[in-house]
Amino acid sequence: MNYFNEDITSLHDKLVNKEITVRQLVEATFDYIEQTDEKINAFITLNKTDALEKADALDAAGIDPDELLAGIPLGIKDNIVTKGLKTTAASHILDNFEPVYNATVMDKLDGQKTITVGKTNLDEFAMGSSTETSYFGETHNPWNLTKVPGGSSGGSAAAVAAGEVIAALGTDTGGSIRQPAAFNGIFGIKPTYGRVSRWGLMAFGSSLDQIGVLSRSIKDSAIILNAISGHDDHDGTSATEAVPDFTKALGQDIKGLKIAVPKEYMDKGIDADVVKAIQAAIKTFESLGATVEEVSLPYTKYAVPAYYIIASSEASSNLQRYDGIRYGFRAKDVKTLEDVYVRSRSEGFGDEVKRRIMLGSFSLSAGYYDAYFKKAAQVRTLIKNDFDQLFEKYDLILGPTTPTPAFGLGEKVTDPVTMYLNDILTIPANLAGIPAASIPAGFSETGLPIGVQLMAKKMDEMTIFKAADAFEQATEFHQAIPEFKGGQN
Repeated sequence: MNYFNEDITSLHDKLVNKEITVRQLVEATFDYIEQTDEKINAFITLNKTDALEKADALDAAGIDPDELLAGIPLGIKDNIVTKGLKTTAASHILDNFEPVYNATVMDKLDGQKTITVGKTNLDEFAMGSSTETSYFGETHNPWNLTKVPGGSSGGSAAAVAAGEVIAALGTDTGGSIRQPAAFNGIFGIKPTYGRVSRWGLMAFGSSLDQIGVLSRSIKDSAIILNAISGHDDHDGTSATEAVPDFTKALGQDIKGLKIAVPKEYMDKGIDADVVKAIQAAIKTFESLGATVEEVSLPYTKYAVPAYYIIASSEASSNLQRYDGIRYGFRAKDVKTLEDVYVRSRSEGFGDEVKRRIMLGSFSLSAGYYDAYFKKAAQVRTLIKNDFDQLFEKYDLILGPTTPTPAFGLGEKVTDPVTMYLNDILTIPANLAGIPAASIPAGFSETGLPIGVQLMAKKMDEMTIFKAADAFEQATEFHQAIPEFKGGQN
């Protein structure tokens, strides 16, 4: 099975017409993963036995023509809990944890009869921009094996880009779907905060986290987002708005669409190849009938410090539950209760997670709360207001997804500040809670993918899909296939 020549619709037609069986599709998927994943390391855990049993059951029952996702193999980021299937968040502290329940998105996918191939690699507890902080080893970019795939959803992005699966779920707290989508030359969408239930997602920053989709085809993401969206009583932040059929946005004319390009997103620090690709993307949108104008988002420059205070503060609270008592890793040869807590967390968490816990605990501590966390929350409101004002006049905001193409493995992982600044263009959408996506928009002179980011007002994923699909139809970047250049470090 060559996923580079297929999409969900074509696979569904073949399954319905019995040109292939679900078992053949699943076996071919695992065969290809076994051939390629030694180079990529996109998966932490494979789900072969259960997947083949489910495939046989679907073959015996037959594929209903109306069940578009039935029998489709998907990858799931390993911070989304899966009943009976190891879920680690790429951390030593959970390296043998098997959940006793499913995340809501998993129940929804099970209801659609999808097949979970396995759990994909990520930065530990989704804290990172390169998938280098995983306890299970770094993931490699299939375009160049010496480069990072981005993060934290780097495993999901690399698996899709390498053709191991047709699509995968990821999570996005400050750009963790869009940045790896850009680095891997695929489509990735972070829906509006609350559009998809967070029940069963291992929390990093509770006011920022959102589950989304990575795929080669924009239509495939629309199909999967249809399946996983909707209100959930388990999640108090789950949106109650009706979910439209996102596929209805595809194939539409975008004449008259008003697009804003913030000058701050094209400022110094953006790689020349990225600027060139975004300028070409702007011309493509104009040729399709959209109006593009330069605007300003003045509070963008404060997004990174505000985000890392808020996200780290929420992380320090959320990660208190990993204490060596209830589940997960527990240090050996401990003598006191305090030893259990301190040694289990010291040995179980990696450096980046510890760094963010300490930063968050400091920001929330007595005497510093007003100066740091409260101030960051106020800046967040100003950033949100910036977006609200722009969306009174414009339908979309456009800019680069990342300041540069994929950087080298080991190049930035020891410099946290430089690593944090890599998210400067994606963080604002999370702070504002608005939907955003990255679309393949070209390549650097060295052959690395570049992504263009589209953002819309809350609950307006339809406009993103409409514009992204028009751009995809007018270009061929999404058809490019990675060459697995280079070699592992």
